[in-house]
Amino acid sequence: MTQAHLPPAATRAASGSQLTGTMETELPPSEPGSLHALVLHQLDEDQAQDLISIPLEGKSSIADHMVIASGRSTRQVAAMAQKLAERIKREVRVTPRIEGLPAADWVLIDAGDVVVHLFRPEVRSFYNLERMWGFGEGAPAAAGGSA
Repeated sequence: MTQAHLPPAATRAASGSQLTGTMETELPPSEPGSLHALVLHQLDEDQAQDLISIPLEGKSSIADHMVIASGRSTRQVAAMAQKLAERIKREVRVTPRIEGLPAADWVLIDAGDVVVHLFRPEVRSFYNLERMWGFGEGAPAAAGGSA
């Protein structure tokens, strides 16, 4: 999959593209007003880094999308997680489950159809979830399938 920068803020979530620092990522399209679009928009507002979304439909029954992003520090990771959880609860009327918030090295937010992983950069590169799911650089060719 290739990577692309976000268009202007008003169309970011609807288009499925997301700013990712110097690297570009093409995110799967998200329906305007969907939980996926809300997650992408909120993380962009909170200046998440290296944001990607992995479509899980047909690969796993745990969720439709897995969103992975980094924060510059444990403080930013914790703040992004709390703000995202509050916004999901307020706008979607779903109380997401959150794991890892006290340490904030790796925070998991399970909002049902969308699972969000927020990392400090060092922790993210150690676990390398993108590779495990066959997405991004260094992904096994067999796991990528055909598009």
